[in-house]
Amino acid sequence: MRIVWQLLAVAAVSFAGQLCVAAVDGNPWLTLFFGGLTAVLAVLAYRWVVRKTEHRPVTELAGSGARRALGRGTLVGIALFAAVIANIALLGDYEIRGWGTVPGALGLAGFMAAAAVTEELLFRGLLFRIVENWLGTWLALVLSGLLFGVVHLFNEHASLWGAIAIAIEGGGLLTSAYIATRKLWLPIGLHFGWNFAGAGIFGTVVSGKGAPQGLLDAVTSGPSIVTGGDFGPEGSLYSVLFCFLATCVFLRLAHRRGRLVPRRRDERTADVTTLSA
Repeated sequence: MRIVWQLLAVAAVSFAGQLCVAAVDGNPWLTLFFGGLTAVLAVLAYRWVVRKTEHRPVTELAGSGARRALGRGTLVGIALFAAVIANIALLGDYEIRGWGTVPGALGLAGFMAAAAVTEELLFRGLLFRIVENWLGTWLALVLSGLLFGVVHLFNEHASLWGAIAIAIEGGGLLTSAYIATRKLWLPIGLHFGWNFAGAGIFGTVVSGKGAPQGLLDAVTSGPSIVTGGDFGPEGSLYSVLFCFLATCVFLRLAHRRGRLVPRRRDERTADVTTLSA
């Protein structure tokens, strides 16, 4: 029952934040304010409900090192998306038509902050963490990644390929970042940096959703397998490739740190084998 209360607490904050953002009707300053407020309240709600239902310190949101992890994650997320755009541009399929607006980019920062925080709390902080306790890291990684991709099927211009790409990019990369650190700050930063780079900096569609203009006024054209088509660069093979490689790096780091959790059945089998020996 505790997972229900935890999901409801975070989802309620997320839903209220979405209503507020919709109510301001694209005003960038109010979007920045309500987006940031939603992110803060979601973290507070998560800490409160987990502490209340699990009776433990919420170590995955520990304050120590939070700023540094958020900053690093944001920079890596932006760098990964920039690498995707650079490769698309080298093929002549990304064109900058001019400058966008700073207020528009700031509004997108608030919107993306709310999305990154609430989705990471729900998918990594709750769903993955709880499933991992029962099924181990590998199965939980696959199942939570697939669910993350399925959820994005409801986005505008969504496609099966887009959902698969998101499952690999978001479900793989973000979850592996959590596994390697056992903190939510790095995946939150990665998620925010990736999304903000897409819409707020490079002016592209994010996960099939159009967005207000960011810093650049740009368009993509060319084969969907390269540009992602109507789904945006997240549907590009470049995105899948770069995020897959980054996922491998984080999983290798997690293995070296001993942070991979075996299945419970595997643990029992190992114990029996040890006793027999």
